[in-house]
Amino acid sequence: MKKIAIIGGGIIGMTLANYIDTTQYEVILFDSQKNQATQASAGIISPWLSKRRNKKWYQLAKDGAAFFEQLVRDFDLPAEVYEQCGTLFLRELDELERLKKLALERKKEAPEIGEVQLLSPEETVDFFPLLKELPSLYISGGARLDGKSYLEHLKRRAIARGVKFVTEEASLRRVGEYWGIESVSENIEVKELVLCAGPALKNLLSSIDYETDVRPQKGQLLSFETTFDTGNWPVAFLDGEADLIPFQKGKILLGATHENEAGWDLKPTQAAFEQLTQGVERFVRESSFIKGNVQYRVGTRAYTSDFAPFFGPIMNEKGLIVACGLGSSGLTVGPYIAYLLAQHLNHPEEVWEVSKYQKEMANYVIKKKDNQ
Repeated sequence: MKKIAIIGGGIIGMTLANYIDTTQYEVILFDSQKNQATQASAGIISPWLSKRRNKKWYQLAKDGAAFFEQLVRDFDLPAEVYEQCGTLFLRELDELERLKKLALERKKEAPEIGEVQLLSPEETVDFFPLLKELPSLYISGGARLDGKSYLEHLKRRAIARGVKFVTEEASLRRVGEYWGIESVSENIEVKELVLCAGPALKNLLSSIDYETDVRPQKGQLLSFETTFDTGNWPVAFLDGEADLIPFQKGKILLGATHENEAGWDLKPTQAAFEQLTQGVERFVRESSFIKGNVQYRVGTRAYTSDFAPFFGPIMNEKGLIVACGLGSSGLTVGPYIAYLLAQHLNHPEEVWEVSKYQKEMANYVIKKKDNQ
């Protein structure tokens, strides 16, 4: 049986560990659990009305959102992990009309958008009782995903499948036809290696003489425990920095920040609290929950110069696959990227072709000597 190592236990690494064929591969996953974006995240799976102009990113995000139907079946995801709850957009009425038109147009190629409905102020409150009487746009296909719960659920499943976990930081070296991976307790050599370690990918690739267009982005999210009956509430895109993400049992999350200059700093900050809570009161009828006990979720995302992800084999490096640069869309595109990588590993005889989703890998990963 072939041995494969995965470095990085975030949304790509953990999903990949569950889709790799364990009758073909012995799987070892290294994850230091430092700075991990997925562990700190809770997100909205609703990419269809994004105004990003990158058509390749939208194709990936659209297909990633559609993939969740299969993901839920394959991994038996419970409601506290993932739930299709719908999405509300709160904007000025003329903007809502434009968004409705966009939603109906994109629904032609993305039927998973579901119902598209312009809501009156009274109907908005019926859908989300915490909100003020404001017009909104509702699409039924939107969903919420709790990153931490997702990882915990998939780790239990992976362990049951025989995946070995090493909770230590790993280093990398080339050893002839093999990749050498070393940590405090492990020193192994494998022919197949997947690097999906977020911003840490930069240092890992540098150790084998590659440069990569990846940098850290700090994200902070606020979590509030409330007495509201939030179980059936949709997620809400507010007109501003923060979004409201209700989960089961009264939990409401507010987030998230995008801090490009904070590097690897994981300290929660008052500035983030003020940034995320500023302006929320103009949308909610009861804001006292913001003044209650708050828990911070802080992680470090990886992003690229064009804010687009990249993934797949590295040319001229047999057995090396990388995946990175997901940014704030990681919860939407990460599982689908992992599935595509698993299909490539499970069926290596098939041609790798994902150009509709991304630029050439050479735009992001370059051999150092080629730059000299």
